[in-house]
Amino acid sequence: MARTFSIGAHTIGDDTRCYVIAEVGHNHQGSVKTCMELFKAAKDAGVQAVKLQKRHNRSLYTKAMYDKPYDNENSYGATYGAHREALEFGASEYRDLQQYCRELGVDFFATAFDFNSADFLAEIGVPAFKIASGDLKNTPLLKYVAGLGKPMIVSTGGGSLDDVKRACDVVMPLNPHLCILQCTAGYPAEWTELNLSVISTFRRMFPDSVTGFSSHDNGIAMAVAAYVLGARVIEKHFTLNRAWKGTDHAFSLEPVGMRKMVRDLDRTWQAIGDGEKRVYPSEVAPITKMGKKVVAARALAAGHVLRPEDVCLKSPGDGLPPYELENIIGAMLLQPVNADDEIAYQILKGTPELARS
Repeated sequence: MARTFSIGAHTIGDDTRCYVIAEVGHNHQGSVKTCMELFKAAKDAGVQAVKLQKRHNRSLYTKAMYDKPYDNENSYGATYGAHREALEFGASEYRDLQQYCRELGVDFFATAFDFNSADFLAEIGVPAFKIASGDLKNTPLLKYVAGLGKPMIVSTGGGSLDDVKRACDVVMPLNPHLCILQCTAGYPAEWTELNLSVISTFRRMFPDSVTGFSSHDNGIAMAVAAYVLGARVIEKHFTLNRAWKGTDHAFSLEPVGMRKMVRDLDRTWQAIGDGEKRVYPSEVAPITKMGKKVVAARALAAGHVLRPEDVCLKSPGDGLPPYELENIIGAMLLQPVNADDEIAYQILKGTPELARS
């Protein structure tokens, strides 16, 4: 049975085009206006979904971490908690963004980093939940979100195969609508650590789940490679300006890059085909021009019995193909021919082809 996975109106499976998620995260810098600009640019680039990150910061972090001084070039607050709160949207912002995405015609959901955030997202009615790599081992959260009954996308950065298996064992009995993303949790990830072959491992080990790739690398080529290996969901960080303040902008795609990535993924989907070798109409003319046919090497009289030196192979290939050559040697000409005239079965006597007819 073919593996399938649906988000909103999109069905995702082995035979479908890639479902591309523009991970906006907190690249909106705390501005709803900027967030809408990012969503519009992502939609224009051809993605199927845009995604944020939802945190209930007071319950997510220890007091020590929340109050920890956070003084650096990427900070939006004097403490880490203040920094995170400055970037966090509440219910009214989420509902405005949700409505805007309906108007754009793009799926909108978010990563739930904690139980409160999962409840928040469930209440506003997101079509799917993302679980970040940091929660791959968080079986209580995985189980809780699975119980909410919406499709789940789980990243696997920093985890072992045992961690992934454990997560799947927790989710699947409650919610079979699961997509597993190969991910390397470097920011950005080194090429040598992407390990795209894990996509094939996931497909083999988890045949009932769709597989994808969360791409933290710089560039667009690895998304195409992942699709060829079987990834049908690609998540890529997205920004309007890689020079903006914030840790994620530097390895995010700008609109031009996202548009090229989506374009290449669509071309790859079309190019993979069904595995059946066939001749396409576009091939006929060039192959005829470059191909060869059997012709007379010199003028020959009617009644002549063909020998190897009487024939040769020349372009264009619009006559008897070269693989028939051995079948006409020894046959007799029924009419005279000149040099370069085509040799055809219709002017021969005593060939296997005529004997079969």
